[in-house]
Parts: sequence; C-alpha cells; structure tokens
Amino acid sequence: MKLKLSTAIALLCGLGALVAVTTGTAQAQTPDPAITIKDAWVRTTVAGQRGTGAFMKITAKEGMRLVGASTPVAGVAEVHEMKMDGDVMKMRALPGLELPAGKTVELKPGGLHVMLMDLKAALPKDSTVPLTLLFKDAKGIESKMELKLPVAAVGPGGGSAMDAHKH
Repeated sequence: MKLKLSTAIALLCGLGALVAVTTGTAQAQTPDPAITIKDAWVRTTVAGQRGTGAFMKITAKEGMRLVGASTPVAGVAEVHEMKMDGDVMKMRALPGLELPAGKTVELKPGGLHVMLMDLKAALPKDSTVPLTLLFKDAKGIESKMELKLPVAAVGPGGGSAMDAHKH
C-alpha cells in the first residue's frame, strides 16, 4: 500500500501528537501537523457550576471532521452549536464538525464550541485543562490530538461570553 507523504505525516500526527498551548497557540511536537489549533482556551467556572465551554480556531490541511472530545475534568465533552431560532438561542450537540481543507473553523462563545458538562471541580483562572480532540479524515481514519488549554475569563483576543449576546 502506497501512502502520500502528507497522509503518512497526518497518520503519525494522529497516533500520538502531544500538543501544548503556549501564548494562545497550540504547538504540535511534530514538524508538519495535519491540524493546527490556535487561540485555544476554556472559560473559567465557579464552585458548583456544572458546565463551561472550550474555544479555539482549528485548521486542517486536508478535509476532516471533529467527531469527539474528552477530558478528565468533565463527565461529558461534546461538540456543540449555538444559534438563534427565531427569538430563542438554542444549543445542540453535533455528531461532527466539518473542517474543510485549509479553512479555519472558529469555535467561540455564542457559536460552535466544545461543551464540557458534569464538571468534577471548579476551573479557576490561570489553571489548565487537558482536552483530547478526536478527528476523522475522508477515508474514515481516526486520529487524536492532546491539548492543554489555559483557563481564562476571556479569550486571547479579549472576547468574552458576553460578546456573543450584544445587540
């Protein structure tokens, strides 16, 4: 079986790429990652709060889908969409999120995001959250990306949850 170099690299990246977030940008430890994550963060919570969101900008070199997420800090992690339905803001889980080749897809407050539910503890500002993203390429091959996301009240660009609700 012959593999293109880019496919081989994508497979290798998916089989254990460890990603760390530094200054708002996820850096892969491999030289040519198939997926780039930038401006990733998780919104801070208070004691007793059961859910929050993870936000980031995802760019895939080749068409892929974000099909899942997991983290040890929450009982459930799902890809969600928020959108207006008439005068009502509705949120729902998505079975997957299309990542068109070379196009950046932004997960942000008030829109697409990774929803973390059944939190096991509060997520204080300046802590970090480990998050595993699960991707599937056009051939159905799954890959994972391990991230460590900073916890903050606002994202790297200064946007907050309230920005999504301004009229």
